[in-house]
Amino acid sequence: MPDYHPGELEVQTRAGVQTGAARIGKSIRSTIPLAAQAFLQDQRMIIVSTVDWEGRAWASMLTGEPGFLKTPDEETVEINAAPHPSDPLCENLHVGGAIGMIAIDFETRRRMRVNGHVKSERRNIVVHTDQVYANCPKYIQARVLQTEGTDERSSSIPHLRQCTTQAENLVHASSSAQAIRQEELTPEQGAWIERADTFFIASCHRDGGCDASHRGGPPGFVRIESATRLVFPDYSGNRMFQTLGNISVEPHAGLLFLDFESGDTLQLSGKAQVIWERERVAAFAGAERLIEFVIDRVVEIKGASSLRWQFVQYSPFLPDTMGSVSL
Repeated sequence: MPDYHPGELEVQTRAGVQTGAARIGKSIRSTIPLAAQAFLQDQRMIIVSTVDWEGRAWASMLTGEPGFLKTPDEETVEINAAPHPSDPLCENLHVGGAIGMIAIDFETRRRMRVNGHVKSERRNIVVHTDQVYANCPKYIQARVLQTEGTDERSSSIPHLRQCTTQAENLVHASSSAQAIRQEELTPEQGAWIERADTFFIASCHRDGGCDASHRGGPPGFVRIESATRLVFPDYSGNRMFQTLGNISVEPHAGLLFLDFESGDTLQLSGKAQVIWERERVAAFAGAERLIEFVIDRVVEIKGASSLRWQFVQYSPFLPDTMGSVSL
């Protein structure tokens, strides 16, 4: 049986999936299988979850050419990329710190998660693996990568942790890349979120470490309630409940929205809670629970990546929540 922490066990019990979770959890391992190593080395993007010095969780994006993710052995992942200097990841990396990662191929709808601890963060990010497992393709919208040029930020950069104070030494996807920091959403950012069909969520647990996960749904599945509050559905998933289990114990979480056409990113950090009330859940088609997220910090980065994706098809698993959405 997998070593689930109390938060995960609590949510599994409330959802009535303990037996299934115990069975599926056997797929979690501490080493990276050969097929998973090959998958990682083919990817152009990875999403990482970290915690800042105030305990806030953040989801960040790192990109590069195929091979920027290396697996020198079955317990190590090397990330040869640097974040934008305004990304909180710059300050969050430290040896021994927990880090969660999810690699996703939108074209094939394959994804895998790797959680571990940072071994080195000087010339590149070296992670020792604690948990490695694949996820099903549910709720992934198919997209094809359009930009095949070089992502200049994939080169190894000395003293990675200094990226916030030595921004002039870093090469970015766009020399005009700008960051906007605030404590609530602008109307334009709220409209961006309500158009989104995909985002990533970071969560952490003092014993279980950090975790990065994917969320997908039809446009509008994330609802803006105010400039500092949003709600989104939790659909049927892998039954392990790493994200919800973390949130039930430690509410700090981070969201990352990616504009697939412009390369802009929107990072939110705040506190989340799981909503089980039937009346509220019923307002979201296909939802089994809801997540309510209260925003503390907002970071919008223009031109965060040079990569661009073209939309192909919505996931066939999406609930039919909008008659105008063709699945």
